[in-house]
Amino acid sequence: MKLAFIGLGAIGKPMSDRLIDNGYDLNLYKRDKLNSGDQKKYFIDPIEAVRDCDGLLICVTDDNSVESVLFGKNGVADSLKPNSFVIDFSTISPKKSISIHKRLVKKNIFYVDCPVSGGTEGAHKGSLSLFVGASKKECLSFEHIFEVLGQSINYFNGVGKGQQVKALNQILVAGTYAAVAEAMKLGKLLELPMDDVVAALKVGAANSWPLENRSKAMLIDKHPLGFKLELHHKDLSIAIDLAKSINIDLPIASKVKEIEYRLMQAGLGELDVSVLHRYISAEEK
Repeated sequence: MKLAFIGLGAIGKPMSDRLIDNGYDLNLYKRDKLNSGDQKKYFIDPIEAVRDCDGLLICVTDDNSVESVLFGKNGVADSLKPNSFVIDFSTISPKKSISIHKRLVKKNIFYVDCPVSGGTEGAHKGSLSLFVGASKKECLSFEHIFEVLGQSINYFNGVGKGQQVKALNQILVAGTYAAVAEAMKLGKLLELPMDDVVAALKVGAANSWPLENRSKAMLIDKHPLGFKLELHHKDLSIAIDLAKSINIDLPIASKVKEIEYRLMQAGLGELDVSVLHRYISAEEK
């Protein structure tokens, strides 16, 4: 199976590396000059990258980016083989996923939305959670790709359903990150032995992925990149818009989105989501 991969960012690059390490023949699209120094197959023309491929994998930032990859000035949709497939690991709106699916099915190309969760750590380890907007039966010909990349592969029968589940995921991420940030700040102000406190909290009902993996970063104010604040802010916008479409409010998610916007205005958008704790410090001052 010959594949192309477009979107070699913080998540996409380690995902592509895992596929190559597991024997996949992968064409990689790279916008800048070919000076990588390794033996991977890089292309600066996306159309050349997808030519004669059985499938295209996409991992880019937002609706407009996916639209551009497929249907933009150098869009690849018309260069994809009939009966090929597109797996979109990007987090975009369900509405956009449905629109893309409808346009590609006319070309006899199967599009599946498959947003992921687990950050850069999960991408490197192959332990991502995958939310697949299709049935397992529809994905049988390429399900091994999912097995290489993810530890938790979840099928939700219907295009756009993967994106809807990812929206729920990001709402939960918002609440838990914000709660851990507040708890870490309060504990420091109370002069508690925070290493011992975190160890105790991890055992009880308060445990969460952010507590396990980002509490230390908040305490020492050092932020290894797992997932950019600005991208989570974009994802929360998708979730809030989805809720508005059925006339419900998400007050907690909306508050976290507001906090993230203020941090982005302060130039912190490209740091990890764990930088949320700095908002509390700013409020204290």
